[in-house]
Amino acid sequence: MKEFFSHIRGAVLATLVLAIVCCGLYPLVVFGIAQALFRDKANGSLIVDPDGTVRGSKLLGQSFTDAKYFHPRPSSAGNGYDAAGSGGSNLGPTSQKLNDAIKDRVDAYRNENGLNASDAVPADAVTASGSGLDPHISLRNAELQTPRVAKTRGLSEDQVRELVGQNTESRDLGFLGEPGVNVLGLNLALDSLAARP
Repeated sequence: MKEFFSHIRGAVLATLVLAIVCCGLYPLVVFGIAQALFRDKANGSLIVDPDGTVRGSKLLGQSFTDAKYFHPRPSSAGNGYDAAGSGGSNLGPTSQKLNDAIKDRVDAYRNENGLNASDAVPADAVTASGSGLDPHISLRNAELQTPRVAKTRGLSEDQVRELVGQNTESRDLGFLGEPGVNVLGLNLALDSLAARP
């Protein structure tokens, strides 16, 4: 019996030590390093107005439907761009529901951007990302939306293209993926431009 309690005491002590190290010390060390070296990213890469108002995150897409804004990728996350319901639709390439949705999105995209029925539509304009929260669109997608946004806002296409260039992020590590345009950053820049006297 004495040996049994010795094993129990050792197990309880090991559990307490591991709980303190793994649930207390380790998270504090990681938090401290993140705050010291990657403060912006560790705090959500928030976009904050000069008055301190948080407008969103550089890492999460938001819904924009007004013609004066660039539109993001479609989202299957919850009711759309819901970070608590992040995820894809789980519809595969043989799904009739997915094919019908893409066809409808292609027609809507061509209609809202004044494209011909034969004009190609970028895949990111009609398909959701795996998370449903992708904050970027392709350069081609932004290029096709530029005339609509410029016309609606009464700006020249060159002014809008300049803002697109300023909000384009390069490839990761210089060679991974494709350049992408951060939709929230671009739309906030457009609003900022419109607010100038």
